Amino acid sequence: MPNHYQILVIGGGNAGLSVASQLLRKKSNLTIGIIDPSEKHYYQPAWTLVGAGIFDVNKTIRNEKDVIPKNTTWIKETVSEFMPAENKVKCLTGDEFTYDYLVVCPGIQLDWSKIKGLTETLGKNNISSNYSFQYAPYTWEMIENFKGGTAVFTNPSTPIKCGGAPHKIMYLACDYWRKKGILDKCDVHYISGASVIFGVKEYAETLKELISRYNIHVHYGANVTAVDGENKTVEFETKEIDENLNQKLSSENAGSFEITKDSAQEELKKVTLKFDLCHVVPPQSAPDFIKNSPLRDPQNVQGYVEVDKNTLQHSRFSNVFALGDCINAPCSKTGAAIRKQAPVVVENLLAVMDKKTVTAQYEGYSACPIPTQYGKLMLAEFDYTNTPKMTFPINQAKPNWAMWILKTKILPWLYWNKILKGTA
Repeated sequence: MPNHYQILVIGGGNAGLSVASQLLRKKSNLTIGIIDPSEKHYYQPAWTLVGAGIFDVNKTIRNEKDVIPKNTTWIKETVSEFMPAENKVKCLTGDEFTYDYLVVCPGIQLDWSKIKGLTETLGKNNISSNYSFQYAPYTWEMIENFKGGTAVFTNPSTPIKCGGAPHKIMYLACDYWRKKGILDKCDVHYISGASVIFGVKEYAETLKELISRYNIHVHYGANVTAVDGENKTVEFETKEIDENLNQKLSSENAGSFEITKDSAQEELKKVTLKFDLCHVVPPQSAPDFIKNSPLRDPQNVQGYVEVDKNTLQHSRFSNVFALGDCINAPCSKTGAAIRKQAPVVVENLLAVMDKKTVTAQYEGYSACPIPTQYGKLMLAEFDYTNTPKMTFPINQAKPNWAMWILKTKILPWLYWNKILKGTA
């Protein structure tokens, strides 16, 4: 295996494979190395559907060796250090690889341990997360067997991949319980670190109606800090206690709770809520090997790669590009965003190689398919300005069955057969 490549790609996920495939379609004689330690490749957008009982988890996984683009070299190692001043990358094994150009896209890091008690109880005690291949099927087991009580769904205060996922599963669960005739016995809580249900008002209005229809109690600006599986409690910090919280939680079918002040930060209050079912989304950040590297944005607390948000070129190292969930661009971290970012990186990287000015622009496009019930879905598309960018000649803010088919049937096929191969 050579230790020098024209282009070195860090990450063998959606972003890395899409870029490598598209580069080779433009210029077939490029020497490209892809560093990724994973034996398996996952189609993660379907894990919500797995958690809702309508998608086989085994159809979301393939061998990495089967999806690596031909005419690239797969380096099955883990990056430990970036040395961009020397055009060099070091791996945990001690192996070093040099490059002419670097594409950084290793995805995002799930910080499970930042919620006290979560790792010990995940996958049991009616606590699950669709952010895990291992535990997504348990989400469905919980939902299907639920007989009523307090159901809690959480969303961290950090940026996360697929920002809609924390509440997608909540809507599907509520619809399932409605059809089962037990929704009136369910006290549903959404604990979210965000300040709104969705950042684009046209789509937010639909979701507000949905929250009202399912009688979901929402706690905004709340950060989950601990989960106790044995005692079935979730603890979160919040500045504002909803005036209706006492009344809501003291109703006949609601869980018990207590509120205490945080002595370290007087403005924060800690709320302990008892639950019968809990779907948790962990805080997320850049992988540690990016956080500790010269490539990180020093102003970004999650340690994301510093790029120009339009050209996706690194702000300080002109032969470095980055895309996907690891970048500091103020866009949603979704596969749809990657699909628009990849051609920009390819065009601009080839321009730099030809000593030309970079001209391709990424405008912050992202899409979030949000199921509102079984058989209906709202496809939210938008850009950096939170302006709707609807692809289809319909009002996509209104859930419909065609978008459900797109999410459940068409997009998984496109991913494996077109997107990873650089043709979509």
